[in-house]
Amino acid sequence: MKLSPAKEANRISQILDVFHLTHGEDRYPVDVAKLALDCADLFQFTDPITEVEAADIKGFEGGLFKTGLDRWTMLYNNTLSSPGRIRFTQAHELGHYILHRALRASFECTSDDMLEWSEQEKGIEGEADKFASYLLMPLHDFRTQVTDTITLDMLGHCAERYGVSLTAATLQWLSYTEEKAILILSRDGFMDWAWSSDPAHKSGAFFATRRKTVAIPEKSLAANAAIRHERLGATIAATTWFPHADAATPLREMKLSTEQYDSTLSLLILPRSAEVWAPRELSRRG
Repeated sequence: MKLSPAKEANRISQILDVFHLTHGEDRYPVDVAKLALDCADLFQFTDPITEVEAADIKGFEGGLFKTGLDRWTMLYNNTLSSPGRIRFTQAHELGHYILHRALRASFECTSDDMLEWSEQEKGIEGEADKFASYLLMPLHDFRTQVTDTITLDMLGHCAERYGVSLTAATLQWLSYTEEKAILILSRDGFMDWAWSSDPAHKSGAFFATRRKTVAIPEKSLAANAAIRHERLGATIAATTWFPHADAATPLREMKLSTEQYDSTLSLLILPRSAEVWAPRELSRRG
């Protein structure tokens, strides 16, 4: 039977909720390494993870390997940029253990396997990412943290609470929000990737970065080198990013520049009533 990443992560979260309520310890961030070592006892599995070890291997993010007949070893790259990235990698590998260990004896993952939570397009890697996001940032708690106008500061608070990156926290918000919002990572004037909430995608607000090279609009905050950060958001014309939007439609653009990776993280939020489809697409949909 195919297991649901969200349901399996939520099952563990419920156990952690009860444990921390009983013992009075900090609930977040999740100690994934300890959880991985305890997981078999929790669920009476006969093939436990017995080792969680660091490994400095170029191009390697993390992995899960069967050692012997009934034991597993989890590896993670200890040179990753932040504790949050390491935690997400560990949770991703734990997802492989919970969901996929009957399928194969080894899982070796790269950075391309992380932070792109499409189960349909990415198969087991997308499922492991989805498991990790729900384990580290359970929606029942996440929703209580996001109660006002979305800003990068608010999402940064979530990232700190759950011990994950700002990107991971924002993607989790995008996974359930009713806002028409788009997260974009760009370098040298071009998008590395872009991720839209479901309402944004349905309104035409998305960028097909897998199929073609997409440039950052010249008049956007993202392209303005004089503005390093805009955490609260500046209101600009939606046509700056989406040429087919109504000329009167506004858009709130947020921006965070990172010197370490020479990249820019942008969050765009459109009004809930906005539609930005090109005319030919509207006629097809009609």
